Order: sequence, then C-alpha cells, then structure tokens
Amino acid sequence: MPLRMNREVFVTCAVTGSGGTQDRSPHVPRSPREIADSAIEAARAGAAIVHCHVRDPDTGAPSRRRELYREVTERIRDADVDVVLNLTAGMGGDLFFDGTEAMDRMSERSDMAGAAERVAHVVECRPEICTLDCGTMNFAEADYVMVNTPGMLRDMARRMTEAGVRIEIEAFDTGHLWMARELVREGVIPEPVLVQLCMGVPWGAPDDLNTFMAMVNNVPQGWHFSAFSLGRHQMPYVAAAVLAGGNVRVGLEDNLFLDKGVLATNAQLVDRAIGIIERMGARVIGPAEVRERLQLVKRPPMAA
Repeated sequence: MPLRMNREVFVTCAVTGSGGTQDRSPHVPRSPREIADSAIEAARAGAAIVHCHVRDPDTGAPSRRRELYREVTERIRDADVDVVLNLTAGMGGDLFFDGTEAMDRMSERSDMAGAAERVAHVVECRPEICTLDCGTMNFAEADYVMVNTPGMLRDMARRMTEAGVRIEIEAFDTGHLWMARELVREGVIPEPVLVQLCMGVPWGAPDDLNTFMAMVNNVPQGWHFSAFSLGRHQMPYVAAAVLAGGNVRVGLEDNLFLDKGVLATNAQLVDRAIGIIERMGARVIGPAEVRERLQLVKRPPMAA
C-alpha cells in the first residue's frame, strides 16, 4: 500500500472507558459531572469528538444506567465549547463463566441485555455518533467474552440508524471488518462509514505495524477511519494512524500516562497528540468540519 498520509486529521478523546482503571489514576472520571467536565476540557484542548462511557459515581464500576448517560449528554451539550458527542453502545454483552467446569450456565457476573436495552440510552440521548462493536471476542481483562452475534449487530444497527445516530464501527480484528463490510453491503450501516481500528486490546489484533497495516488494508476505500493503541503505544499510534491515512484517538480509556510515571489528564493527552499531528505537517480539524465530513446533525440540549 502506498503511503497516503492524512493531511486533515480529527482527534477523538475516549474519556473514561469501562475498564478497571478507576482506582489507578485520580484523573479517571467517575460521576457524570466529572466525565462531562473532562470531555469539555478535552474539547477545549482540541478534540473534535468525545467518546463517553458512564460509571457508577460511587464505585467507578462501568454502568449502563440511562440517567447517567442523560446527565453526561446534557452537561456536554450545555457547555460553552462545541464538540461532537459519541456514546458507547458496547455494554450489555459481557459474558462470564464460573470456571471451566461450569460452561453450561453463565455467571451471575454476566451483563447480558437485549438489543433494545443495549441501545436504549442511544435512542433517548440521540448523540451524533455511537459505537457498534462488530464482533465477538475474548477479553483478557476480567476473563470474559464480549458477545456480539450477527443478528444482534443487525438489530442494534437498525435501531441506531432509526434514531438518526451515525454508527462508528469498532473493529478489534480483521474479521470484524469483514462483518462490517457485510452490514454496509446490506444497507444496515449507512454511508458515510466511520470505523475505529482498536489495536493491542487482548485478545484482538496485536498492535505491531504489520497487523495494523492489515487492518488498514481491509478498510474499504471511501470509509473514514481512526485508530488507537493502548498504554505506552498510544502516542506512537497517533503518528502511525496519520501516516496510514487515518484519524486519531487518545484518552484515559486507553492510556493513563503522559510520560513514564506521569499520570495524564484527557486534555493533556489531546494536547500531546495535536503536537505530534501538527509537527507531521497535518492540520487538526474541528467539530464543524467533522460534521460536514460525516454528515452529522448537531442536536440542541434535550427537553427537561
């Protein structure tokens, strides 16, 4: 594949995620106010898109509670800074087992929900973008299976589209891109197509450059893509994504550190990424240009 560096790059900030990082850094936001404030700070630092999960305000554990999503949504929409809102729809497909001899039943720790429940917060809050994890995968953290059957993906995608929300395909391996291409071919995922290449998430696609380019080469021409990797590889992947023709994701969902031993804020990670992008000779674009590129409709605050 010839080098096709992206000269006009948008930055997504993944604000808090659902991993077990809540006690590893004081900067990982928990409450809706903290999540929204961190997203707003990231937007002021130059992020065009903020990707948000919610957490239990007391424990920091991942949550699907709609009232938490609504509060985050409203706080971001009421802010004096413009940013594209992207809500996760990855929760509700977490399958656990109680050891290897109890495979005939799922553990009580499982969080399995139907399609309507998994997208209920999306339908209610109507963000400009929401995510769709296009495949089932083993996750190393907590030893569970992220379950997304083809039928579930079709059902969730139709509900997202009917709510007027642009789908961001989350691809953790090349097979997920194969599934995504089929959903686009069927018309379940409408154009323009946006995909996030998720690198280095155990046990998905490893974050070596050969695998990354295999992922990039499986993104159809005309699709918009972004990429990230975890931990110390987050910033090198800023450069790799731009060089490969894509856009950039950073944030505390994927990495807690600015430098070795130095805990980061979301705004600091965005600022560092923008410095890399601009020193490469590319221009960082804002939310208005992202909306034009992805055909998004900015929505006002919701009625009380």
